[in-house]
Amino acid sequence: MRVHPLFWLMAFLIGAGGGERLALVIWMAAVFVSILVHELGHAFTMRYFGQDARVVLYMMGGLAIPESSPWRASSGRRVRGPLSQILISAAGPGAGFLLAGLVTAIVFAVGGLVRLHLAHGFVPIPVVALPEAANEQWYAVVESLLWVNIFWGLMNLVPVYPLDGGQIAREVLVAKDPWEGVVKSLWLSVVVGGAVALLGFVVLHDRFLGILFGLLAFSNFLAIQNLRGRVW
Repeated sequence: MRVHPLFWLMAFLIGAGGGERLALVIWMAAVFVSILVHELGHAFTMRYFGQDARVVLYMMGGLAIPESSPWRASSGRRVRGPLSQILISAAGPGAGFLLAGLVTAIVFAVGGLVRLHLAHGFVPIPVVALPEAANEQWYAVVESLLWVNIFWGLMNLVPVYPLDGGQIAREVLVAKDPWEGVVKSLWLSVVVGGAVALLGFVVLHDRFLGILFGLLAFSNFLAIQNLRGRVW
């Protein structure tokens, strides 16, 4: 595993508005643990299908990078088809949801309560109630872990490439239409990415979300032009 210094800068910038120094440290630690768990979900599923992988955390999050392994290639590598690729993509958010479930179970075990509040009618925000003996730091730990693994996990499943949801959509569309499936998945990414960007700017007033999905939509549009240029 390798952690790029810009990873910490990204975590710092996202959590910098929190105020207290300790709360910022807790937030950065929660981001590190959560993204590491997410990428390990991808990596372990790759290994299940016979592909070694290493994890790199960088400014835009994390990557589970496949590595060639001659020994594994000659020792019963499982067949990699669309279903296996979908499972690999889904394993990252799935691992995060499992971590959120574990944190929730611990909270209930100590007499606390966790519920999801839907802000704006559709944005899931975890609301935590801990026993009176718990201090503010424990609230920060629990809320940060639940926020990252639930909200970011769901956003990662939005069908916008190269997010996990976009990769899943690409596998499904290519399986149905080998000729135009990739282009269809890119157009889906453009439309959905643009819609989420608009939602972020106008409804949620979240510039980071708006800029991120706006850039993703634009990059997918450029990818379409590049593919069309090669075809024609």
